[in-house]
Amino acid sequence: MIEVSPAANPAEEQASLDVYNAVWPTDAVTMAEVESFRRSQLDYVDFLTRIDGDPAGSGIGTVGPYRPDRVTAITAVLPEKRRRGIGTALYEAISGWAADRGLDTLVARVADDDPESLAFAEKRGFVRVTNEKGLVLRLAEIEPPPVELPDGVEIVSWAERPGIERGLYEVALEGYPDIPGQEDDEVEPFEGWLAHEMQGSGDRADATLVALAGDAVIGYAKFSLTEAQPKTAHHDLTAVKRAWRGRGIAGALKASQIRWAKTHGYEELRTSNEERNEPIRRLNARLGYRPAPGRIFLEGPLSPAP
Repeated sequence: MIEVSPAANPAEEQASLDVYNAVWPTDAVTMAEVESFRRSQLDYVDFLTRIDGDPAGSGIGTVGPYRPDRVTAITAVLPEKRRRGIGTALYEAISGWAADRGLDTLVARVADDDPESLAFAEKRGFVRVTNEKGLVLRLAEIEPPPVELPDGVEIVSWAERPGIERGLYEVALEGYPDIPGQEDDEVEPFEGWLAHEMQGSGDRADATLVALAGDAVIGYAKFSLTEAQPKTAHHDLTAVKRAWRGRGIAGALKASQIRWAKTHGYEELRTSNEERNEPIRRLNARLGYRPAPGRIFLEGPLSPAP
């Protein structure tokens, strides 16, 4: 018997998270990160699916500030519980939640090494929008790369230069729209962006490296960190202002991140690049990053009402 219902208490929320972490181990997070993410969303629901009383599936529906006209669905079904209707039940539950909010489009993701889940989505009318290629760098296998900067440019941590937040925001305003597939995403106003993108539970000022030309912020690169993966640091945005691109600043920021991670005891770095983002893909390949499972993002219709 399949039961799908919104998580009603902290124990059910943790059970849903445990399913998610089991299915997406390289994206595992703690409940603190979930709560931080929830606060950043305009609307949020967490569905827990059980079979005969045992947790078997997790489904998150969110409406975010970047694309408020659609629902992002993040689903997970334990491998041993698949082919029993859990995915369909989660799809129907999130679709009903979206319809109640007057929305009619879902954004979903599947691992690019999971053809079964991809076929499930495409059979229901979902179409591919972006493909983010996964990458991993094993830090024990490399020597720290040199940090080569143009004259007059330095790299410091945000922790060393408090008060530069407006400059960081100006970089983000130019960086996000230039990522293939995110051209139409809306960047939050400054206060929301600062709280949600830079001051979440996985964000640290000392793990955000900033390129400065004098007192001007011209680029930054930040990590997303979680106690659920204490030896892995995940790359977040790396961006350089348009007027300063082509001078090796992004490469210097990434090299600085690698050196920072090795110094702080991390064993691997993980990231993903949209397949059309050739400059950053070439840079990561040059630094020694190797292919790892990535994600395919799709958009599609709601499940028909029963």
